[in-house]
Amino acid sequence: MNYILFDGPSRNNLLPFTFTRPVADIRVGILTIREKWENHLGSTTTTITEDYLSEKYPMVEMDDNVMINASFLPNRKLVEIIKGLKENQAVFSGENVIAFFTKDSQDEVDFDSYDAIEYNDTVLKIEHTWDIFATNGDAIQADFDALTKGRQSQPIPSSCNILGAEHIFIEEGGKLEFATLNASSGPIYIGKNAEVMEGSIIRGPFALCDHATVKLGAKIYGPTTVGPHSKVGGEVNNSVIFGYSNKGHDGFLGNSVIGEWCNLGADTNNSNLKNNYAEVRLWDYETEGFAKTGLQFCGLMMGDHSKCGINTMFNTGTVVGVSANVFGSGFPRNFIPSFSWGGHSGFTTYLTKKAFEVAEVVMKRRSIEFSEVDKHILEHVFEETKQWRKS
Repeated sequence: MNYILFDGPSRNNLLPFTFTRPVADIRVGILTIREKWENHLGSTTTTITEDYLSEKYPMVEMDDNVMINASFLPNRKLVEIIKGLKENQAVFSGENVIAFFTKDSQDEVDFDSYDAIEYNDTVLKIEHTWDIFATNGDAIQADFDALTKGRQSQPIPSSCNILGAEHIFIEEGGKLEFATLNASSGPIYIGKNAEVMEGSIIRGPFALCDHATVKLGAKIYGPTTVGPHSKVGGEVNNSVIFGYSNKGHDGFLGNSVIGEWCNLGADTNNSNLKNNYAEVRLWDYETEGFAKTGLQFCGLMMGDHSKCGINTMFNTGTVVGVSANVFGSGFPRNFIPSFSWGGHSGFTTYLTKKAFEVAEVVMKRRSIEFSEVDKHILEHVFEETKQWRKS
């Protein structure tokens, strides 16, 4: 069977992260949503997404296909139902379609003519940006169970202080010495060639993905994921870093999501709780206003390729777009549009020529090419988001 992951109606709610990727390539837990589905299905997947992303994330359609809403995370029961789908069958959770069978010869899909299979069991769903950190504990546990089933962890070094050793898994090449790991409240996963430096204190659930690093003396707690090739230091609580990003120094990051190729300067801090303990509101790209989250704790949402200077301070519920550069004293506003340059005193436009020069250097350091396709995606984001920049 050919499986295709589609963005679904939640795509715009997941901006700025879906400016530069399909919903399927959001990381939550240990793996991306795509990696979860491919592991469960035992099959590769392709994507239906925005036209400007389709060259990098193409769709492959065959005679028989199953379309899957990428906002939903897989579990064993749901995957069994989806694998068994036949022609003119669809799986629903309430009014939301999870998956449906389609043939290449179909001109359109009319769900009124489909046999609807209602899925009433619990399922994790990523509808809003804050769901990424809010569901991260459950997602880490599910991925940990799937990835470690029937496998043996590398030995835990005797120099480490350990609680809950049976819930700690170290992949080949994982390095750690003189660290404190407490897995009594959730699993701890150390990926291939990842490193936890001396003096670090980690409480699970926690995922350190392949080739990532926890710097000396870091304090990490609450369900947190450090994506591949990322570096993290200081204090981190209940946050997700997608990959290739750095928070290498002291400073607090809490209830936050950081995209790829980001850098947080030394002693950058974000607030995750309002002084009056009120519900946090976040910028909504669709309504062009601040929407209720239902959360008391919510920190920083930062899109791909964005950076901030040393001692940057972010207020509760701040959204930073793609390729923004934030610096200076004081708190910048709670919504910083993509390709903005500045801080509390004001912003100007960060021109693509300058942004691309930085992206090329940053990616080259990790032996990854900043391709023409990447440039075209960011050029589209630049144009799409110019309405929110003042200059």
